[in-house]
Amino acid sequence: MNKKTINFVGIISILLAIGWFQNKLQSIDWLPVKYVRIEGAFQYIKKDKIKQALQQQVSHGLYGINLQQVQESVKQLPWVDAVSVKRVWPDTLNIKIKEQLPVARWRRDSLLNNNAEIFIPDNIEKFNRLPKLEGSFGNEKELLEVMKGLMITLTDQDLELKEFRVTGRRAWYLKLKNDMELVIGRNTPLNKFQRFIKTLGLIGREQVTKIAIVDLRYPNGYAITWKKGIETIEWKKIARMRLI
Repeated sequence: MNKKTINFVGIISILLAIGWFQNKLQSIDWLPVKYVRIEGAFQYIKKDKIKQALQQQVSHGLYGINLQQVQESVKQLPWVDAVSVKRVWPDTLNIKIKEQLPVARWRRDSLLNNNAEIFIPDNIEKFNRLPKLEGSFGNEKELLEVMKGLMITLTDQDLELKEFRVTGRRAWYLKLKNDMELVIGRNTPLNKFQRFIKTLGLIGREQVTKIAIVDLRYPNGYAITWKKGIETIEWKKIARMRLI
């Protein structure tokens, strides 16, 4: 047997050994996954759901697992915002999960996180305490930023936003948690909203609670509709009291 033949046999042996070793790495009976460590602070994610998503993924040995597939399987769960996956020698799969942080309801059955990304929870009714935002798809980030500004301004007046809706024609409608509605329209809506806020001190806190609808679609003022059962407001008397 000459030297070339020996070298060839040696190469074949090495390749066969590598193939055997790779098959062993992917085999569940060699370096099996004994532990799946899930890290993260969860309020809504249930670990049982994560385990169900991983059942098929961990059916291979530790080094036969496709980490990208594991990541994608977990990322598809409703409350998962971000996922990182890594192998930990000799028998552990480590998964770090960041949970979604809901800041607003979006339309009928969805939520928005702080980055204005849409996700759908198992039960939207659990989040009725969150303000509702409604507008055109693709404008979520812009609308969320506007809504945050409105909420800060209203909070300074001891008022809370319940709904903020922007139509396809860019008309604004607001509903507060005291059931007051603001019909602002689409012409300089932010200016009109700020103008109304500045006059709240003149109206008075007690009178504000009696308002049902404020129509701000006028160029130089607004109209008020009072709640049912409210007595006629004597504005001249109120104005005199404010001047004293």
